[in-house]
Amino acid sequence: MKLKKELTPKSWTDLQELLFHDSFNEKIGRIRSPYIYRGLSIFDYEMTTSLIRLGSNCEELEFHLLRNFKKYSHRPDIANNTDWDWLALAQHHGLPTRLLDWTYSPYVALHFATAEIEKFNNDGIIWALNYEALKDHLPDKLRNKLTEIGSNSFTTEMLSELYDNLAELSKEKSEFVVAFESPSLDSRIVNQFAIFTFMSHATSLLDEWLLKLPDLYFRIRIPSEMKWEIRDKLDQVNINERVLFPGFDGLSKWLKRHYSPKL
Repeated sequence: MKLKKELTPKSWTDLQELLFHDSFNEKIGRIRSPYIYRGLSIFDYEMTTSLIRLGSNCEELEFHLLRNFKKYSHRPDIANNTDWDWLALAQHHGLPTRLLDWTYSPYVALHFATAEIEKFNNDGIIWALNYEALKDHLPDKLRNKLTEIGSNSFTTEMLSELYDNLAELSKEKSEFVVAFESPSLDSRIVNQFAIFTFMSHATSLLDEWLLKLPDLYFRIRIPSEMKWEIRDKLDQVNINERVLFPGFDGLSKWLKRHYSPKL
């Protein structure tokens, strides 16, 4: 799969320019990036969802996974109690779904591209997706909803007004991408400045869809030889597991990596 628009920094300073590439909004004269970001530790990783990784019958499994998650989780306090809220909660806790995790912060994405020391011999990658332009490729009722609200991404409430659940949305014939913000389930969602995307069909791959629409994205290759420098500087500016995954687990991950010797 050959994708275009690949940018490669030669230094930390160069990387800063690339992270904010194409983010100036001429209408208001300020930095207001139209992009969301996703960091991966290995450059060649495809954006395969956890649902697709389950196997060939993932479409059938999707319904049963979410149904049983709702049945056994006992969460009467979930916000709004829509299928979309449950889907976000399930993704947040590791259930296989068609959702992909993104962030509005290029530095949070950079963290995920450099969080695994054992993969420092591999180039990493940051994907930048123009979520504002996604609406131009949505069905009319989805696009009209965004226009009505004056938003570039959906909330779970907005989605529930249009579709009762994923199965209903999946009946749309066209292939498209939806970006939506989860409710603030906990401080992790907030600190990671998180946003989700999903494809209209469970088996669709975002990488393949973007092949047809190269103006919607760019990619930054993170050279392996830069990873230690990037990692140490991110730690110094407090972009680390202790902040992004509040609690004892995140603290332990940060301390383990922070005190690991340079390989």
